[in-house]
Amino acid sequence: MEHAFSAAELLNVWERARSLSPTDCALLLMASADGGISRDQLAQCSIGERDAELLNLRENLFGSRMTGRADCPECGQAMEMNFSVAEIRATPTKCAETFIAEFGDYKISFRLPNSSDLAMLVAEEGVAGQKRRLAERCVLSATRDGQPFAAELLPDNVVDDLSERMSELDPQGDVQLALTCAHCSHHWEAPFDIVSFVWSEIHAWAMRLLRDVHVLASRYGWGEAEILALSPWRRQVYLELIEQ
Repeated sequence: MEHAFSAAELLNVWERARSLSPTDCALLLMASADGGISRDQLAQCSIGERDAELLNLRENLFGSRMTGRADCPECGQAMEMNFSVAEIRATPTKCAETFIAEFGDYKISFRLPNSSDLAMLVAEEGVAGQKRRLAERCVLSATRDGQPFAAELLPDNVVDDLSERMSELDPQGDVQLALTCAHCSHHWEAPFDIVSFVWSEIHAWAMRLLRDVHVLASRYGWGEAEILALSPWRRQVYLELIEQ
């Protein structure tokens, strides 16, 4: 993704995406950053491919350092997380690849999940139901003892094993943060969702920018386009002058 967003362009993307699902927000952001790739094409990328591109895009927008918050599952203490893009960057697997795995008597040919698959998940199904739905969508063929076997009839343990194998094959799509609570020393792993993380950063950035536009427009009478055309440094200088 070569295109660097201007403040006005990123603000427009943020506005367009406010009524979209998290997955569609990510696809809109990526498609806007690379005009040569459509939303539908991006939706066919593996989750790892998508998340790797989002990670690169986030680094271009806000730098390599990342900060977040997590609650300790043991004592409930809130803690701040600080890490770099490099610490969670892995090698994604291309969605076009087909894989074969054997789980006991079952031999399964499958592909990796993509954004279109995730869009079909229903929260009310729970984790087990979502795993099964992904298996039904991603299994290309299955046999049991050499005989064809329907994907929707796969037993729960095979679905679980298949889900784990998919995560192993596409590590960028299943990033886990190793955390330690400073209060009670509890150790645990927390999943990192780059989609919601980046979008929450963009939302916070957009709200700060709109407040700055309001202050500068109220004081100097400038239009939004004029203010957004200023560099972040110049906008900050004017804001500091207003406060003096």
